[in-house]
Amino acid sequence: MLRRLLRDPVTLFGLAVILATVLAALLAPQLAPYSPDEQFFDGLSLEGAPLPPSERFWLGTDLLGRDLLSRLIWGSRTSLLIGVVANGFAVLLGTLLGVAAGYARGWLGAVIMRFTDLMMAFPALLLAIALAAIFRPSLWIVALVIAMVNWVQIARIVYTETSSLVEREFIEASRAIGAGPLRILLSHVLPHLVPTMLVWGTLGIATTVLLEATLSFLGVGVRPPTPSWGNIIFENQTWLTTAPWLVVFPGAAILLLALAFNLVGDALRDALDPTQRGRD
Repeated sequence: MLRRLLRDPVTLFGLAVILATVLAALLAPQLAPYSPDEQFFDGLSLEGAPLPPSERFWLGTDLLGRDLLSRLIWGSRTSLLIGVVANGFAVLLGTLLGVAAGYARGWLGAVIMRFTDLMMAFPALLLAIALAAIFRPSLWIVALVIAMVNWVQIARIVYTETSSLVEREFIEASRAIGAGPLRILLSHVLPHLVPTMLVWGTLGIATTVLLEATLSFLGVGVRPPTPSWGNIIFENQTWLTTAPWLVVFPGAAILLLALAFNLVGDALRDALDPTQRGRD
């Protein structure tokens, strides 16, 4: 599987973008030329407008005279951290509820899945905005809010797979020799769900990064001065026509990272599930 992934140039491109973003997030203090909150007296023009890209400020400055490149590098920490933490929690919660509903079935499974259907009926963005408005926005609250609206898809898929698995002959054989529910779940059900969790864990990060950027852009996500790619666009949106680099560069970063995780997730899906190979 690893050889197949490494032979695909599209997957290699996605892995390269993800690796570059991770390194930028981990090495932000060393890579960023300036502090993300440092306002330069010469960072604005005489008219008070942001400066375009130059030798000193490679990506230009923002409306407060701060170096945009430094803010993008530090913002990768926020966007990537929320993407990984929120999606990890969503996958964990969705897997637990999906396995419980698929294995127990009966009234317990019906209650869990009807609750899942109820959550799926709400538009994810509107639900996230409502939850973010209730709680005081912070990095961890935003991650929790995103996780609470993203677990439903993985729960539905895991429920379907678990319901199919518990009818298989090897599960019946395990019950016949006296294996308890916990042993069956840990030894026979969960190992079969690992590929699904891995693929959705990768694909879900792209959705999470986009949702975090959307919430921050709408003003209910990560609050300044903590930099994130979404609130960088939010802060500088009024300069779109006169200083487009303030929106283009963070927007391109969001697009590239989401695309990279989607490409790698699709490659993992094809590699782990032969029935999906070659499909779009």
